[in-house]
Amino acid sequence: MGSLSERSSETQTTKPPGLCFLERIKKTSLSSGTHRTLVLILTFFAYASYHATRKTTSIVKSVLDPKTTRVGFAHWPRNYFLGDSSTLEARTPGLKGGWAPFDGPNGTSMLGEMDVAFLAMYALGMYFAGHLGDRVNLRILLTVGMVGSGLFTSLFGVGYWLNVHSFYYYLVIQMLAGLLQSTGWPSVVAVVGNWCGKRKRGLIMGIWNAHTSVGNISGSLIAAGLLKYGWGWSFVVPGLIIAFVGMAVFLFLAISPESVGTEKEEGLLKPHENEVTEPLLEVEGRKDVRDKAVGFIEAWRIPGVAPFALCLFFSKLVAYTFLYWLPFYISHTAVNGQYLSDSVAGNLSTLFDVGGVVGGILAGHLSDRLDSRALTAASFMYLAIPSLFFYRAYGGVSLYWNVAFMFITGMFVNGPYALITTAVSADLGTHSSLDGNSRALATVTAIIDGTGSVGAAVGPLLTGYISAKSWSSVFIMLMVAALLAGLLLTKLVVAEVSAKVEAARPRKASGDLVPDV
Repeated sequence: MGSLSERSSETQTTKPPGLCFLERIKKTSLSSGTHRTLVLILTFFAYASYHATRKTTSIVKSVLDPKTTRVGFAHWPRNYFLGDSSTLEARTPGLKGGWAPFDGPNGTSMLGEMDVAFLAMYALGMYFAGHLGDRVNLRILLTVGMVGSGLFTSLFGVGYWLNVHSFYYYLVIQMLAGLLQSTGWPSVVAVVGNWCGKRKRGLIMGIWNAHTSVGNISGSLIAAGLLKYGWGWSFVVPGLIIAFVGMAVFLFLAISPESVGTEKEEGLLKPHENEVTEPLLEVEGRKDVRDKAVGFIEAWRIPGVAPFALCLFFSKLVAYTFLYWLPFYISHTAVNGQYLSDSVAGNLSTLFDVGGVVGGILAGHLSDRLDSRALTAASFMYLAIPSLFFYRAYGGVSLYWNVAFMFITGMFVNGPYALITTAVSADLGTHSSLDGNSRALATVTAIIDGTGSVGAAVGPLLTGYISAKSWSSVFIMLMVAALLAGLLLTKLVVAEVSAKVEAARPRKASGDLVPDV
C-alpha cells in the first residue's frame, strides 16, 4: 500500500460521478470556465447551508428562554457606561412558558455554554480538518461534513417532539455538530483557491463570501417562519437542506482543474504570484516537496499568518456574538418604547447580514485597488468601534435608526472578517515562500479560521453571562475586541504603507530627471 500522501494524490484526481454523467449525456467534456462557474456556485450554496444551520440556535433562543432581562433602556446615552438601571418587562406575544431546562434561572447562561461548546469543538476540529483537507479528497470530506451536520442539527430539533429536557442531550448534539461543521471552511476555500488566481481575488472572493450572510439570512427567515409550527421544525428543515446540498457536492464538485483533466487558464493560480518572496524554510530539493502537504508548524511560520489569525480571533468574537445573540438582544430591548416578537426580531436581524454582504464586497474591492489587505482590514475594525457605540446608544430611538445602525455595524464588523477568511487566507495559502507548493491552502485556512473560531466561542460565552447583568457591558467588550483586532495588524499596516511610499519615490525621482521639452 502507498503512503497517505500518495493515496491522497490519486483520490484528488477522481472525477465526480455527476460530472461523468453530464459529459456522457452531452458527449463532450465540459469547458474549464463551466467547471469553474459550477465550483463557485456549489461552494457558495454549500457554505451558505452551513451558516443557515448555525443561525437557527440564535433565532430559537428567545423561545427556549423567554424570561425578562435587564436592558437599561432609560436615559441613553447619558447612562451608557453606568450600567443598566431598570428592569423592563420582556414579552413575546403568543409564547407560553419556554422549554426546560432553558427557562430556569440559569437558562441564559446555559444557552451561552451551549454556544461555546459548539464553537470550541468547531475551533478544535478546524485545525484537524485543515490538516486532513490537504491530504484527502476534499469532495468526500465536504460531503461527510455536510450530511453529518444535517443529521445532528435535525436531532437537536427532534428533542422537541421527543419532549427531551436534558441539558446534556442538547450540549452533546451541539458539540458533535460543531465538530462536523469544521470540515466546511478549509475545504471550500481550498477548492476555490485551486480554481481562482490572485488577480481580483479580493473582489471575487468578497462577492463569493456573501454566502455567509446569505446563509445567515436564509437560516433566520426559515427558522423564524417555522417557529409557529414548533421550534423543532426550525432545526429539522435547515438540517435537511444542508444534507441535500451535501449530496449535490458529492455528485458535481470538481476540487481542482487536474481532477477533471483541464488546463489552468491564464489568470489562474501561479506559483509565484505573490510579491513577498522571503523564504519560509531553507529546504534542499524543493521540487521534491512541492506536492507534499505543508506541516502545521510550517504553516504558522508563513509571513502574515500569525497576525491575521490573531486579528481574526477578535474579529470573529464580535461577529459571532452578533450571529448568536442579535435576535435575542433585539427581542429583549425596546425599540421606540415597544418590544418586538421573536419572529420579527429574527427577521430584522437579517439586516446585519445584509450590511455584511456590502462590507465583504467593499473590503475585497478596496484591498484589491489599494493592494493592501492589512490596511483595509484594520481600517474597517477601527470604524466598527463607533458603529457599535451608536447602535447600542441610539438603536432603540426608532425602528429606522435601529435598521440604519445595524446595517452599518454589519458592514464594518463583517467586512474584515470576510476579507481575512477568504482573500487573505488564499494569498497566504499560495504564498511564494512555499515555492509553488499548492498543498497548503486548507492548512493555512484552518489555522487562520480555527484561531478566529476560538474567539467566536469566547464572545457568545461571555455574552451569556454578561448580558444577564448589563447589555452595555457586552457592547463595551465588543468595542475593545474591535480595537485589539485593528492593533494586531499594526506592523503589517506600517509595512504596507512604507512599501507604498518607497514605490512612489523612484517614480517621483525619475520624473524630476526628465528634461523640459
